[in-house]
Amino acid sequence: MLPYSNGSLAIEVSEFLLNCFVRSPSWQLWLSLPLSLLFLLAMGANAILLITIWLEASLHQPMYYLLSLLSLLDMVLCLTVIPKVLAIFWFDLRSISFFACFLQMFIMNNFLPMESCTFMVMAYDRYVAICKPLHYPSIITDQFVAKAVIFILVRNTFFTAPIPILSAQLLYCGENIIENCICANLSVSKLSCDNVALNKIYQLIVAWTLLGSDLILIFLSYTFILQAVLRLKAKGAAAKALSTCGSHFILILFFSTILLVFVFTHMAKKKVSPDIPVLLNVLHHVIPAALNPIVYGVRTQEIKQGIWKFLRRGG
Repeated sequence: MLPYSNGSLAIEVSEFLLNCFVRSPSWQLWLSLPLSLLFLLAMGANAILLITIWLEASLHQPMYYLLSLLSLLDMVLCLTVIPKVLAIFWFDLRSISFFACFLQMFIMNNFLPMESCTFMVMAYDRYVAICKPLHYPSIITDQFVAKAVIFILVRNTFFTAPIPILSAQLLYCGENIIENCICANLSVSKLSCDNVALNKIYQLIVAWTLLGSDLILIFLSYTFILQAVLRLKAKGAAAKALSTCGSHFILILFFSTILLVFVFTHMAKKKVSPDIPVLLNVLHHVIPAALNPIVYGVRTQEIKQGIWKFLRRGG
């Protein structure tokens, strides 16, 4: 038993209950099948892509190593969120332990900016390939990729780890129902008896700083790329140059569009159903993960050939 602010006693919370689409119970029914298919597609497509890059010697290049990192991040995010959501839909397993909830929160808050940072490094890779092609082999090396991966891991872990730590240190007494399908920081921390102002402010600053800086650098990279492409005079050179960045640009659009829609609907939550931001948050963990390997597989000839070789070998 713990003392509460009014002098009475309250029971310390040891687990939470995820209230997933309770206002729209029919959503659980019609979302379960497409969400399951998207999850299987994301896991299968990313696994095939990773195995193909690993087995195909011609794909042992910095650009494909970065794509492998993106696939790994996608798979971890999917596995962290979607199985639990489906367990709620199918078996009403709404309970989640205190530790599991904050572990999920840590992974979501850490890996999402890692994906954003990976897109930023990939944009720099395309910038060097288009704007400084003669220097590309000396700049974008395996060593560069190793340093980039270390930077991605350290930067995002350092800045995002305090979010679940601050949230876990709050006092939770009595109320344990999270109005969400996942352990989002703001949904969890508002159940606390403590002052959560620091928690909210820190998450807001970190989210806008990390994701905002990445998107600005990606935009600048593509601005320089576009300027360089427009200066190309050889016939077909501009189209060829743009096609090398097309897949990456499409992936960034998937990632940023869903994220921006989620942010704006969350800001306008009084005008939309509270379930809409929850739905978008869940979909943001599975739709880009399902589409990323497909876009690269369809648009990149080397990956397409590698996948066909892998499938024929398996057959």
